[in-house]
Amino acid sequence: MIEINNVSLNHGTSRVLHDISLTLPKGGLTALVGPNGAGKSSLLSLVARLQPLETGSISVDGLPVDTTPGRLMAQKLAILRQDPTVASRLKVRELVGFGRFPHNRGRADERDRALIEAALEQFDLVPLADRFLDHLSGGQRQRALVAMAFCQGTDYMLLDEPLNNLDMQFARQLMRDLRSATDRERRTVIVVLHDINHAAIHADRIVAMKGGRVIADGAPSEVLQPDILEEVFGYRMEVIKIGPTPLVLHHR
Repeated sequence: MIEINNVSLNHGTSRVLHDISLTLPKGGLTALVGPNGAGKSSLLSLVARLQPLETGSISVDGLPVDTTPGRLMAQKLAILRQDPTVASRLKVRELVGFGRFPHNRGRADERDRALIEAALEQFDLVPLADRFLDHLSGGQRQRALVAMAFCQGTDYMLLDEPLNNLDMQFARQLMRDLRSATDRERRTVIVVLHDINHAAIHADRIVAMKGGRVIADGAPSEVLQPDILEEVFGYRMEVIKIGPTPLVLHHR
């Protein structure tokens, strides 16, 4: 369980997050949605302790993120940032293998190698495994980065806009893979998404944010309502249902 209590954040004189309190239960896929500047990435970065807490507290399975040793936290929680920086002369297999570093400290054994190969297969990267990152398309590189986070083998995966640079086919497949990871391996995935309908189809829970505040939090059918969507995104949208799944006609 991730517990966020009374967390606020300032960037200079601007308030980015306003007294956020959330409990994210273990298991399942939670999507953070909202317009640019809503605070989604900032909240994710505080959970991953990419920046220090200013107020409030955050814990992962009872471990305070601000005081727990880094190696222990890296075995509990994997993070894919929106703008990761990696060496371009790495090969895909080497990049994915970095996900095992918190466990093996660079001394990979047979189990590590098996997990690396499984991650390559899971994300359709086997044909690219020996290719350098600077020889990949943006979408191929993005899949390799997600595979690295997956290979870390943590209970929690925090993914900040992982669909960046992915075409429709691979975006669809990646969301299916993440859904499968939550169901088959009991992972907990928390993902920032801009495509509201990927959240509608694949998420167990949606947290909608605007202006550094949580506007709505619940199942897709509860959050994806015209009044809530208008409050969050600033314009009226039609919502239809296909079976039990709500779909947002936001282009109309």
